[in-house]
Amino acid sequence: MKKVFYFIICFLALKSHAQNKQVLYNFAGIPQTLLSNPGSDVSYEWYVGIPLLSGISAQAGSNSVSAYDLFAKNNTNFNEKLRNAIFLSSPKDKILVNQQLEVFSAGIKLGDWQSNSYLSFGLYQEFNVLSYIPKDPAILALEGNQNYMGKSFRLNDINFKSDLLSVWHIGYHKKVSNQLLIGGRAKIYSSGFTINSTRNSGYIYTDYDDTTVYNQIISSNLEVQTSNVSQFLEDDYNGKIGIDLAQNTFFKGNLGIGFDLGATYYPKPEWQVTASILDVGFIRHTKDLATYTYKGYYKYEGINPNFIPNDDPDNVIKSFEEAIPRDTLYTKFTTWRSVKWNASAQYSFGKPQSQNCNCTTSENKYQNAIGLQLFAMSMPKNPFLAATAYYQRSLFEALQVKATYTLDTFSKSNIGFGLSANLGALNFYTMVDNVLEYRDVSKANSLSFQLGLNFIIPQKTRYFD
Repeated sequence: MKKVFYFIICFLALKSHAQNKQVLYNFAGIPQTLLSNPGSDVSYEWYVGIPLLSGISAQAGSNSVSAYDLFAKNNTNFNEKLRNAIFLSSPKDKILVNQQLEVFSAGIKLGDWQSNSYLSFGLYQEFNVLSYIPKDPAILALEGNQNYMGKSFRLNDINFKSDLLSVWHIGYHKKVSNQLLIGGRAKIYSSGFTINSTRNSGYIYTDYDDTTVYNQIISSNLEVQTSNVSQFLEDDYNGKIGIDLAQNTFFKGNLGIGFDLGATYYPKPEWQVTASILDVGFIRHTKDLATYTYKGYYKYEGINPNFIPNDDPDNVIKSFEEAIPRDTLYTKFTTWRSVKWNASAQYSFGKPQSQNCNCTTSENKYQNAIGLQLFAMSMPKNPFLAATAYYQRSLFEALQVKATYTLDTFSKSNIGFGLSANLGALNFYTMVDNVLEYRDVSKANSLSFQLGLNFIIPQKTRYFD
């Protein structure tokens, strides 16, 4: 059991960062901004993402402990570092890992040059881990209950989920007036695997009347739902995990549906307001199902049981297994996606005189923009919230940069930077978060990056006398 918790804590040593792509959000000129707001003000004749290179992103970490806390070379041994990390953590501390790879993407303008309607579509793969630190179970596993008489160890601290999926999507956005753009995106989810355990409750309580007679109560309501996992746990499994996971993710996964909505509004030419809601949807799990449960109530009074065969007074182990049996169910279940909300307000200034024309393009010709973005994401306990202030500037016709400062649960010094450059029809963008933490990555609060390559044919600009 200790090895299990060593693995868990080491995995959580990365610092957490929610799926807030604040540098990409509302970054004009990058087609992938449509994935964070399908109503973004993005104009093009057409674009095609370079397969497997158009959108690569990863975010990882935990707001509890850093890799440095566990692996720093000092006079403290690892076991003591691990113990300190657990005791300094909170059951509200969370970890969130997100990785995305865009397999292909494309978009095209619909109708003639007077049309302001656009269609975009594509496929991307996504991997997620969301968990809270299981503090009470970790303390019990590492130290036992001898020094914790009268304490209830909470089993609801066990709260996590992980999945691997592909997302097929098609979006439509339209400029309905000179002030308003709206958009929507439909999604089909295909789950390669899911591990879900978010509805746990119960406690483990131990007390004693004297030095030898103990009262122990275990009230357990534990459940782990899995799909497309049990095949890999079978003793006779002889396949290749990578190939089987890929087939499950893209071709034979459990299916679900969802949608995104977004809008951009210009109350004045220099003022912009945006909003979006993403991943409102679910996945219905019907294939390769296994739900493991430990549910029941057990009370023991007597000498201290060690729960090992050589020390089993009065058949304690047997009575425990009968009171709290391990069951495996094969019923269908549904998981809901983590819903994300974005909103922003932006003020643009510094319009070049050479750009003062009567044009059909809606592309923003201001040189500078400052703004504020708000982000929220649903989680099993409390939502994740973040606020970002940003500055964006067009240095040249083909080069744009963006700097951000984000305040959230995990960091008060999160500075990000993004760049988008065009070389003819080729668009390259790259973005990093928490740039100050790169001085010593092992102490980082959170790290993330995004990059991609697209071919973009911009909307033709037409002039009128």
